[in-house]
Amino acid sequence: MYRTMNRYIRNKSRLEHMNEQESFWDNGSFVVVTDKTKPAMRWTAQELKRREKKVYVLDLSDRPDEGSITEVSGLPAEIDCAIIGVTRRDPADVIEQIKNMGIKKFWIHWRTDTARARKLCQQAEVQCITGRCPMMYLAPGGLNMHSMHRAVAKIFNKY
Repeated sequence: MYRTMNRYIRNKSRLEHMNEQESFWDNGSFVVVTDKTKPAMRWTAQELKRREKKVYVLDLSDRPDEGSITEVSGLPAEIDCAIIGVTRRDPADVIEQIKNMGIKKFWIHWRTDTARARKLCQQAEVQCITGRCPMMYLAPGGLNMHSMHRAVAKIFNKY
């Protein structure tokens, strides 16, 4: 009985976490913050646009792409979510700047989150997903590196 209950609690927790990650993409507008060190940020923006979401790219690199927004002040007021994939600065610096715009949902790309960023999200009482690559959830079906990553993550209960 104890083992069954323990397994149920673990599985329920995993499902709630999974639902949070998958439902993140149900929102209508996103800012993708990049410094071009994570290729998945470009793919994330492309996939969200393909899904007809409103997408703004905040390019904090040394060589921003034409049409990108390069300053937080250039972002429109009403954005639902932020996806942050920066390695040249602490993502907490970005969160500090854009949380004041009213964004309450953040996704910090796999292996780019920091203790300071997690603490800031907790203190600000905002949703913060960390430790996951957005493309595991956004990639279209079929065989590709993202679907393989997704399959491996599921096998090891990391999805």
